[in-house]
Amino acid sequence: MTIEGRFKINREEFLLDVDLEIPARGVTALFGPSGCGKTTLLRAIAGLERSDDGFLRVGDMLWQDGTNFVPPHKRQLGYVFQEASLFTHLNVRQNLEYGIKRVPAAERKVSMERAVELLGIGELLERATDGLSGGERQRVAIARALAISPKILLMDEPLSALDMVRKREIMPYLESLHDELDIPLIYVSHSPDEVARLADHLVLLENGRIGGTGAIGEILTRFDLPLAHGDDAAALIEARVASHDAQFNLTYIDFLGGRFTVAHRALPIGHPVRLRVAARDVSLTREHQSGTSILNIFPVVVDEITIEGNAQVMVRLVTEGIPLLSRITRKSADLLGLEQGKSLYAQIKSVALLS
Repeated sequence: MTIEGRFKINREEFLLDVDLEIPARGVTALFGPSGCGKTTLLRAIAGLERSDDGFLRVGDMLWQDGTNFVPPHKRQLGYVFQEASLFTHLNVRQNLEYGIKRVPAAERKVSMERAVELLGIGELLERATDGLSGGERQRVAIARALAISPKILLMDEPLSALDMVRKREIMPYLESLHDELDIPLIYVSHSPDEVARLADHLVLLENGRIGGTGAIGEILTRFDLPLAHGDDAAALIEARVASHDAQFNLTYIDFLGGRFTVAHRALPIGHPVRLRVAARDVSLTREHQSGTSILNIFPVVVDEITIEGNAQVMVRLVTEGIPLLSRITRKSADLLGLEQGKSLYAQIKSVALLS
């Protein structure tokens, strides 16, 4: 099932003109710089921005076409804004119950108890909302959106108003929504770190238009898109915890291309994880090196090469179908005789475990 949309919204100094088709499962991130149209597109999906010739189908539900327009309050969706927007005259429990009353009992797929459990707010239920921290308020807002059993959950930069401590507090709860709920989530962000941790699918917005869309691992490593260039270029790898090494305080993580060694993380065996490998941390060698402090070395094949500035190149590599990026000097590329199809070894100096 998919979510299909077409919107054209013309303002005085801005035009949103998009044709959208994304999976109706997992987390889709709308990503791009401020002013590119992320929030406008999210509001159009919610029905808060009207596009006269717009179209929106969520699975088998038609919410908008040339003659029909389902108003926002009749769309089965949850919306979480940048600010929590809780009812201050109601306590936490009453805020949750307010949304539930709108949903017929037969259509309730996420119970209030489940929403409370997922967001870890059980001890907050009798608290007044004006006494909550920013992270607690946002967790309550997300639980309230879930409690109405939405067909789709929309989030507009839900962490942007929080400081770093509160962001770290709430991120595991967002990851739990990704792992445990079968509700598609569309997540607006301009933070590469948030997108890397949460998104399955990525929609790049540029000046009101879609610059690229696809699985996040593919979009991050496509040379025709901006995310595969510059200091922050990185690849994402889906993997699973294989074992722990108590002697050296390490964790071993398996993916299709082999096994990563990382600092110990207290995660159960088999737990899915996501690894971020920055292009600047990947060096290349013709032969598998021994006598080196680098533990993560994998056979790779050169897939594509592009010039990166005056002195460097970006190399797209593939190991068992998994893409990696490596940024090296043009001189190194020349000494290695880099060309498409050449077999090498990638030495990964550092890797970030995102979940």
